[in-house]
Amino acid sequence: MLSSKLLTLVLVVQPGRVLLGMKKRGFGAGKWNGFGGKVQPGETIEDAAKRELQEESGLTVDVLNKIGNIKFEFVGETQLLDVHIFRADSYKGEPTESDEMRPKWFDCNEIPFSQMWADDILWFPLMLQKKKFVGYFKFQGHDVILSHTLEEVQEL
Repeated sequence: MLSSKLLTLVLVVQPGRVLLGMKKRGFGAGKWNGFGGKVQPGETIEDAAKRELQEESGLTVDVLNKIGNIKFEFVGETQLLDVHIFRADSYKGEPTESDEMRPKWFDCNEIPFSQMWADDILWFPLMLQKKKFVGYFKFQGHDVILSHTLEEVQEL
C-alpha cells in the first residue's frame, strides 16, 4: 500500500510565455519545472503553493487558479506523489534565483520539454489553454513512463 505525499506545483504564465525554474538540487535536479513543494502541517494546499513560489522564485501572487491534479507513482518507492497544480496569470516582484531554483522565461513555442519531466509534454498544453485536468503517471526511474491516464475535467 502506497502512502501519499501532498505537493504543490505553480506555473506562472504571461501572454506567450511561461516561467520555469531549473532545479538545482534534490528531487528533479537538472530539470526545468514549475515552482512548488511539500505542504506543511496546518497549511492549506493553496497557501503552500504561494509560499513555495515565493521561496523558490521571489514572486508573490494573490490569485492562484487550480488547474490540475496528478498522482505520480515511482516503481519501488513507497510514496505516491499527489501533486496539485496551479496556474498564476499575475504576480508581484521579479523572478530571482534561489538556492533551489534558477528561474527563466520561455516562449510558449520554445518550452524545453526534453529537459523536463517526461509527463509535462502531455499536460502542459491543457494548462496553457486553461483547461482543468486529472492524471496518474507510473514511472520507472525518473525518465520512463510505464503507464498513464490523463483526462480533461470540468471541475477539480
